[in-house]
Amino acid sequence: MEQRITLVTLGVSDLARAKAFYRALGWRGQEVEETVFFQAGGLGLVLWDRGRLARECGLEAGPGPVPAVGFGGIALSHNVRSDAEVDALLSAVERAGGTVTKPGAVNAVGFYSGAFVDPDGHAWEVAHNPGIPFNEDGSITLPDFGGV
Repeated sequence: MEQRITLVTLGVSDLARAKAFYRALGWRGQEVEETVFFQAGGLGLVLWDRGRLARECGLEAGPGPVPAVGFGGIALSHNVRSDAEVDALLSAVERAGGTVTKPGAVNAVGFYSGAFVDPDGHAWEVAHNPGIPFNEDGSITLPDFGGV
């Protein structure tokens, strides 16, 4: 398997609500056959019906959105260029209908971050980590942490 992720698909309970939330945060995409696609740097973020996504993966959808069942074991990360951008984005999330679960603060590792969940309970970290700088095109290249 090549070391690559091409799409991240979020199962949502209400596609119109999910699409409105991400649009309120400034994301622009396209809807095709009840699926919303956003270009997110070098990969795609997809919004799709939670039950259909579960069936596509050969799984049961479960009792409801992630908040009803607790943390789903995955968090998406969105790095920004300053501490102030972390706070501004968390404020925008609240205005758009998301829930801030951790206000911006210096975390245990020493950089500034906060967290939120979207209306379907998908966890996002928002961070300003100067140790992971942006390339000119807005992508990142992870530094050498010493190998695994």
